[in-house]
Amino acid sequence: MNRIKEKLKADHKLLSIYFTAGFPNIDDTEKIITDLEKSGVDFIEIGLPFSDPLADGPTIQESSTKALKNGMTTTKLFEQLDGIREKVQIPLIIMGYFNPILQYGVEEFCKKCQETGIDGLIIPDLPVDVYNEKYRELFEKYDLINVFLITPQTPDERIKFIDSVSDGFIYMVSSASVTGSTSGFGEETRKYFKRIDNLELKNPQVVGFGIKDKETFDQATEFAKGAIIGSAFIKYVDKNGIADISSFVQNVKALT
Repeated sequence: MNRIKEKLKADHKLLSIYFTAGFPNIDDTEKIITDLEKSGVDFIEIGLPFSDPLADGPTIQESSTKALKNGMTTTKLFEQLDGIREKVQIPLIIMGYFNPILQYGVEEFCKKCQETGIDGLIIPDLPVDVYNEKYRELFEKYDLINVFLITPQTPDERIKFIDSVSDGFIYMVSSASVTGSTSGFGEETRKYFKRIDNLELKNPQVVGFGIKDKETFDQATEFAKGAIIGSAFIKYVDKNGIADISSFVQNVKALT
């Protein structure tokens, strides 16, 4: 069974951490992944840096810019991930934009994902309709779960269609803004979480955007299976380096 599906069976709320490959230093990828697993994270999103990341806020954009300047490429990432499955069992997801995947070659990209042990992809600018018509069979051929995003503005019927096409979890964006721009969740966001919960979708939901500590993690997971922390982790790494990643994770998970 795909590692993502296996992890979603867990009887606790799931914590996912996003980091940008090649940041803060070009060769930090393996250490960040292994340390995050040791720290008790449930799954990891590996950001493939891109020069025009539309959904990302300033923090992740800056980390992508630095990673690209450091020399990070799609080929380099796959080289770094070669052998990672000898070291970790945690589900690994690549999050990136479709342009670099298209340039690399979609099937070749999927093949390399399978070879290196990647379990899924999050591609914010790949519409679900296009995926369903052109790429679904290809992704399934290489046992890759494709994760789609929904927002408070996504109509219920669209959400149900995304749910029907999905086979893992749904990435529930907490707001219509970019990553890293939310501070806590207000009543409108809580109503949105509850509305999605009431749809009784077949795929569990994992909340992203605006989660930065235990308080926001608990708020986000009241009606969802898990939550994703990205910008707050990037800020922590930028300030403190990667020597003590476990401190960040334990501050979120201590009483979870």
